[in-house]
Amino acid sequence: MLSIKNIERFYKTGPLTTWVLRDINLKVSEGEFVTIMGPSGSGKSTLLNILGMLDQPDAGEYLFFDEPVHRFNEKRRSELHKHYIGFVFQAYHLIDELTVYENIETPLLYRGIKSAERKAMIADVLDRFNMVAKKDLFPAQLSGGQQQLVGVARAIIGKPKLLLADEPTGNLHSSQGETIMELFAQLHREGMTIIQVTHNEKNAQYGTRLIQLEDGFVRDDAGVARLNV
Repeated sequence: MLSIKNIERFYKTGPLTTWVLRDINLKVSEGEFVTIMGPSGSGKSTLLNILGMLDQPDAGEYLFFDEPVHRFNEKRRSELHKHYIGFVFQAYHLIDELTVYENIETPLLYRGIKSAERKAMIADVLDRFNMVAKKDLFPAQLSGGQQQLVGVARAIIGKPKLLLADEPTGNLHSSQGETIMELFAQLHREGMTIIQVTHNEKNAQYGTRLIQLEDGFVRDDAGVARLNV
């Protein structure tokens, strides 16, 4: 599905270079459930943003379904993102002026899905997340955990080929977090490719592969023992 080669990300301040990612090489096949872990500042979120086409590397190559993303302009990357990728952000990134219903609907509008089909899909996901009663509320009227649930619902509503999740349960209490991870496990069984960044050891166990980042380098890349999910 995707392959990155010699990816680097850095910032220059005068003569100083601050490295975020260094010489990252990674291949992810369709149907994998990859967990990325590492200490704060190791480059996890930056790597996820590059894979999600929300950020560009300073060097290296990125192939997505054999297409050279590193050569594309912002418009083309945005189109790929809209049609193939769902993203769960750590900081929610909900649109304040839109209701819960409208936030979840947004990716479906981008993809040109017809009204009747949109309504059915949104009704299903609202029911799954027990948020039917909150569909007309705005983000500011929700708790942090509820906003995160809306963010997850928005990310999966269009059944993307690739789901990227940055600390998807970080703002949820334990039962909500378990619900989300069980949902990810179900989506994975149905064939969705998932890459998550997490500090949570239990969440990591849902994956089939564990990548450890440290100081911008991949320090380890191995399978993980799975829970009975």
